[in-house]
Amino acid sequence: MLWSQVIGLSNIRRILLHEDADSCKWSMCGMENAIISSVRASSSAITGEMALARDLFVVLLGVALPLHLFSVETEASEMGVNYGRVGNNIPDPAVVSKLLKDNGITKVRIYDADPAVLKSLANTGIKVMVMLPNQNIADAASSPPNALQWVKSYVAPYLPDTKIQGVAVGNEVFDSNPELNSQLVPAMKNVQAALAQLGLDNDVKVSTPVAFDALQKSFPPSEGQFKDDIKPVMKPMLDFLKQTGSYLTMNIYPFFAYAAQPDTIPLDYALGNSNPGVLDENTGYTYYNLLDAQRDAAHYAMENLGDYAGVSLYVTESGWPSRGKVNPGHGGRRLLDTDGGAETVANAQAYNNNLINRVVSGSTSTPHRPNADMDAYIFALFNENNKSQNSDDVENNFGLFDPETRQKVYDFSFQGTGKPPAVPTPAPESWCVANAAVGDNRLQAALDYACGHGADCSAIQPGGSCFDPDTKLAHASYAVNSYYQNKNRAAVACDFNGAASIVYQKPADTCGQKPPMSWCVANAAVGDARLKTALDYACANGADCSAIQPGGSCFEPNTMVAHASYAFDSYYQAKGRASGACDFSGAGTIVNQQPAKTCGVTAATWCVANSAVGDARLQTALDYACANGADCSAIQAGGSCFDPNTKVAHASYAFNSYYQRKNRAPGTCDFSGAGSIVNQAPKFGNCVFPSNG
Repeated sequence: MLWSQVIGLSNIRRILLHEDADSCKWSMCGMENAIISSVRASSSAITGEMALARDLFVVLLGVALPLHLFSVETEASEMGVNYGRVGNNIPDPAVVSKLLKDNGITKVRIYDADPAVLKSLANTGIKVMVMLPNQNIADAASSPPNALQWVKSYVAPYLPDTKIQGVAVGNEVFDSNPELNSQLVPAMKNVQAALAQLGLDNDVKVSTPVAFDALQKSFPPSEGQFKDDIKPVMKPMLDFLKQTGSYLTMNIYPFFAYAAQPDTIPLDYALGNSNPGVLDENTGYTYYNLLDAQRDAAHYAMENLGDYAGVSLYVTESGWPSRGKVNPGHGGRRLLDTDGGAETVANAQAYNNNLINRVVSGSTSTPHRPNADMDAYIFALFNENNKSQNSDDVENNFGLFDPETRQKVYDFSFQGTGKPPAVPTPAPESWCVANAAVGDNRLQAALDYACGHGADCSAIQPGGSCFDPDTKLAHASYAVNSYYQNKNRAAVACDFNGAASIVYQKPADTCGQKPPMSWCVANAAVGDARLKTALDYACANGADCSAIQPGGSCFEPNTMVAHASYAFDSYYQAKGRASGACDFSGAGTIVNQQPAKTCGVTAATWCVANSAVGDARLQTALDYACANGADCSAIQAGGSCFDPNTKVAHASYAFNSYYQRKNRAPGTCDFSGAGSIVNQAPKFGNCVFPSNG
């Protein structure tokens, strides 16, 4: 069994320490030896075999992956801090209240509902999330009156002076008090009902912070799943959150994931600095921030239980220690021997400033949820010296402030002006271009998304300065590059599910250039029936077919291939020679050399009798032709074509006269099979057959 299966790394410290009490307690000491034994038994998964190391990375991280394709900024998020008091030198609540205000911190989360703390926050404008402690969950679940009494005692009396916005029902119950799992949602419902009874439910939302290791799988993010044993609790919980307009809260620590695999996880990726990113091959999304990967793993886990795409995910704890080691244990033993050197002031400063800057700027989207908002709380306000009896434990060193001096451990600003320790190297100039290989449908999808999410596509509209070349590839390239440049050339902004890629050499400027001249001609090989269908479509959908009507300037040559070619090309040119406008289900073909002009040109043809049908049928057809417009005077006795006086010669003359007078229209040389069209002038004695060719 892997270490990640024994205890979720992102929440190692929760297994060992209760966060819901103001004292330091090794809460599962009875399990410690078993845990250590399990870790030792699986030591190859941590320090040895590469395959198991990879699996550990996969299970523990929520490394997830585009854009996003498609990154969209939001404005609804707010940054807060966890105000923990597990220490013997934490300042008085009134001092803390002033410290919060002086540093522009507008949102705090506390691990109880201490009256002294709530009173100190009155009339400060600071928004507060209080907690119903784990030890009160059973009472709240078993009795609505108990829940009502708790709300009346710890929430209602402090409103509206103290801006209580949320009630956390417990903290990481699945880890620290699994015996309460079945009572968790009933307790949440009873607290919600109590708030509703007092008319407070619109302003105060109910949730419960869940440790990230509630996920049994988090990589790739698209395969995120909650652990099987908590799914029966998670689904009704998510139903409750959806129905009440609340949000799922989760404690997510990229630091602990990195601490387990410093040789596998890039440090910049964990810190949220510039990095090449990690790919989710299932979705094609690239993640540039481990926290986003973990968030999307949770998003997918939620959606795998039902339609919860509308339920937001807020991060109730996240942070990075400024010194120490992970869980040094007792007597020199280590549960995790991590000497990666990541527990530094510089790294803590980088992670927390990166997180603050993202939240206050509204840039909280993830590849899977481009519109995601994210309230987040940094853990923690102070370095709390009673988190662990060992001062070297990172648990004691997550604070933004030293509790005794009340000085910042490093520079930061909750207004988003804090700077990471290093200024990223400016990215080289780059462009985003569309990938023709994905096909027109995917190019159209990328084009539509870009134009609908901030790209300026006015220039590629008809009449716009970059409408030409009017091809899907050219228009898509223009749109995706506009989107990419507007997003400050963020790598994730040029993904479009593989329909685009970044290039570092400026593409050739084709804006405004018409594509090379081309024509659309009919493909005679498909047969007259398919040509006729395509011809009718072209004429009904924009082609000007007046010239190929009887009497029109291009009626001749009166053949299906000539008429179809005329109609196809008229349609193709009217559509700006757009890609796909000369397909006609294979009946049309684009050519780059102008076809020979045949419009109005008639090839000479004649109609002659077929002697094989016999004299009787020839006579019948001859009589019909002479009675219906043929000039048969020349084949009367004494006429210029009476000789040779044979049935086939006379019928041929009559048939041809009828055919020519009918302008060689289709069907006018049929005579029930007695006539045939020929392309060489017939010769019967000295008789010359008339022709319109």
